[in-house]
Amino acid sequence: MRVRARGEDIRRYILENVSKFPNNISKKAADHFGITRQGVNKHLQRLTSERALMQSGNTRNRIYKLVSISEERRAYKIGQGLEEDQAWRNDISTILGQLPENIRDIWHHGFTEMFNNAISHSEGSEIIIYVTKTAIDTEMAIMDNGIGIFKKIQTQLNLLDERHALLELSKGKLTTDPKGHSGEGIFFTSRMFDSFDILSGGTFFTHSFGAEQDWLLERQQFKNGTSVWMKLNNHTSRTAKKIFDEYASGDNYGFNKTVVPVRLAQYGNDKLISRSQAKRVLARVELFKTVVFDFKEVLTIGQAFSDEIFRVFALQHPEMELIAIHANSEVSDMIKRARAGTASTEALL
Repeated sequence: MRVRARGEDIRRYILENVSKFPNNISKKAADHFGITRQGVNKHLQRLTSERALMQSGNTRNRIYKLVSISEERRAYKIGQGLEEDQAWRNDISTILGQLPENIRDIWHHGFTEMFNNAISHSEGSEIIIYVTKTAIDTEMAIMDNGIGIFKKIQTQLNLLDERHALLELSKGKLTTDPKGHSGEGIFFTSRMFDSFDILSGGTFFTHSFGAEQDWLLERQQFKNGTSVWMKLNNHTSRTAKKIFDEYASGDNYGFNKTVVPVRLAQYGNDKLISRSQAKRVLARVELFKTVVFDFKEVLTIGQAFSDEIFRVFALQHPEMELIAIHANSEVSDMIKRARAGTASTEALL
């Protein structure tokens, strides 16, 4: 029984990691379990014969990848009568098949939120869904031919450019239709999945589960519309409730915490110096009780920038908790100076 259990562990490791290491999964598994590569190759051959994996290339340059168990495509015309719950119930739920309840809950939330966004905000005429299942995970793409999410946010909120739209999207509670939407859909959906990506225009937004911040990649202009990709392990123990609880505080189950990736306020080689840049970072953060300013990849900040956030804004909102993380020594010193000014101001009041 022990031998069989160990073999199952080795095969599960291979399936869960082959996408990361397609050309050296044999070595990675051998190192992880302390066995020979020949021993791992037996498991690779079994997974290949079971059609869980496919291989290509010669012996020295062999590449493995997961085999798709199923691939499905659905197309929907945007118009009166198209609703996300019906698309879920009539099509997507059946395509996903038998999955543990916690995983179906995450897919239910993610699909309906993103599909509704495309219906309500894309200003397009069509939505196309692709679902691909393998032995280890499921990936879904939701594509529309509309105006593009970042361009829509930029236009509706009168922002500088699409990059600024991404900064606002990263904070959460962002919507161009406050009467009809809470603005929490994309934020929470992006935190539930193993990977969550949005490509629109020339901007690519990506978030990986467990990462402390989102990433922005700029690339050549993409076709019109918005494409959302969501990927989730078919065996994860994650729950939607855990994700919601992570951003709630105390007995108040509202969305009370946000992480602001400060680097997204930089444009090109500009340094974060001015109060106007700080105000851009601070836009809408008063909607939260706890704000975590992530200074990763920010090499320096100016006195005015720091003062606006950690003294002026802090004094105006004493009920809020402002936290700085990943700040280097130069940035930390500037933040400490601003906070010392807050203490001095309070002493004079």
